[in-house]
Amino acid sequence: MNLTLEHITKQYTSGKVALQDICLELQSPGMIGLLGPNGAGKSTMMQLLVAGLLPSSGEIRLDGIPLRQQQRQLKAALGYLPQRFGLYEELTVEQFLDYMAALKNCTGNGEQLRQILEQTGLTEQRKKKISALSGGQRQRVGIAQALLGSPRLLILDEPTVGLDPEERIRFRNLFAGQATDKIVLLSTHIIEDVQSICNRLIVLYEGRILFDGAPWQLQQQADGHVALMDESMLAYLSEPYWVTGRQDRAQGVRCRVVCQQLPDFAQPAEPTLEDGYLYVLHQGGSQNE
Repeated sequence: MNLTLEHITKQYTSGKVALQDICLELQSPGMIGLLGPNGAGKSTMMQLLVAGLLPSSGEIRLDGIPLRQQQRQLKAALGYLPQRFGLYEELTVEQFLDYMAALKNCTGNGEQLRQILEQTGLTEQRKKKISALSGGQRQRVGIAQALLGSPRLLILDEPTVGLDPEERIRFRNLFAGQATDKIVLLSTHIIEDVQSICNRLIVLYEGRILFDGAPWQLQQQADGHVALMDESMLAYLSEPYWVTGRQDRAQGVRCRVVCQQLPDFAQPAEPTLEDGYLYVLHQGGSQNE
């Protein structure tokens, strides 16, 4: 599968420009992380990719053909978890997934449902009404419906919200396994959710692409711009900086700092992926944190 975004701009009727001249190519297999702060344009991009919105200008192509000409083919190949996903509260988990499978024209529903319930840890909850589920369990139901039909394109918007750390690891591994033969696009604010499984990261900010490349390349962006220093020394920094961590010690608070230009008194540190993300996001200056 190949999805191509050609000079995509999306402007809402309010005048807000959510995406500006976006050019991207997404190919399978691929595990792609979509990063960016609130309002960066991530949800708008995903809505365009699932044909929930139309671009104001530009063209999206699916395997070389304009998406607007083959929305039925897209729906048949799509698994989608939006950030706000409505559930039928009075149905049981099993009934809801069976209903969603019927909408997707999935064959062999019984065996597929059993496998997906097992994969998402919902086997014991299959007879429970959705209204009786916890927040994390409801999130797992949303993930389960997206997996129905073995979609070739899987788009997940903040899929691990509400999950505990153990569940997040479980689902990260599940998503990575899905990406062996399809496009998986994972939008998240959680760096750990993309660090270990994504082979490509896209950073959006104010509707523009700031970075597109491998995780190690994003991490490398902050090389020479990360240091450890005592909190008392922050007052002597003249360049824009961002504190990414604090550690209480007997000698005082030790800070991890991302800075445009490191001072002589700073102790350089190896950058993390989070350092690289913040450095790229704040290039050009921002308010000190």
